[in-house]
Amino acid sequence: MASDELTTKLSRRLQIGEGGGEEPVIVNKTRENGAEKPATASADSELGAKLLRRGEMNEGEHHPRTMKVFNPYTEFKEFSRKQIKDMERMFKQYDAGKDNFIDLMELKLMMEKLGAPQTHLGLKNMIREVDEDFDGKLSFREFLLIFRKAAAGELEEDSGLHALARLSEIDVSTEGVKGAKTFFEAKVQAMNESSRFETEIRQEQEEKKRQAEEKRQRQAAFKELQSAFE
Repeated sequence: MASDELTTKLSRRLQIGEGGGEEPVIVNKTRENGAEKPATASADSELGAKLLRRGEMNEGEHHPRTMKVFNPYTEFKEFSRKQIKDMERMFKQYDAGKDNFIDLMELKLMMEKLGAPQTHLGLKNMIREVDEDFDGKLSFREFLLIFRKAAAGELEEDSGLHALARLSEIDVSTEGVKGAKTFFEAKVQAMNESSRFETEIRQEQEEKKRQAEEKRQRQAAFKELQSAFE
């Protein structure tokens, strides 16, 4: 009898813990030798199953999923440790928010600092080309992808990413892989492109100076003409 009452109390307590949304467990009775005997086997099995399910749920809560750790030295083996360190230093330099990401505004400032400003659409296209998780910003791994693509010749010459890789001071050439001739040709081409870019910058600066001088002369002539009528 005490066993029957204990089973009933445990069942009721389990129902209260689960929100009381279920009907009370009814203990069927059978007759044995003319006397009523509670059939507790079904109640015991149901109680045991519920307790087992709860135990499995609790065990699952204490085993969170582990996240894969990114190691640039093992994933980007085509670069030396020095090259990766240089890329990391550059990445941190332009990560103004110090959140381990380069967002659209930080990329804008980076390209302006490198002397190759981009349009808003151009900046978005730069991120989109290597944005593997589609979060609209560059992680360090995605930043390294830019230089991987540059070293493999997978970037369009007129793209913003190509300009970023070319204007940075990080040497991502593959000397010894494609041969010295190809390496030196690439170096000469890079120097010529850099020289041409610097020439264009000087021309723009000279044009701005010329326009400023013409404006100053017009203002001086206007003041001289104005004083003649006074």
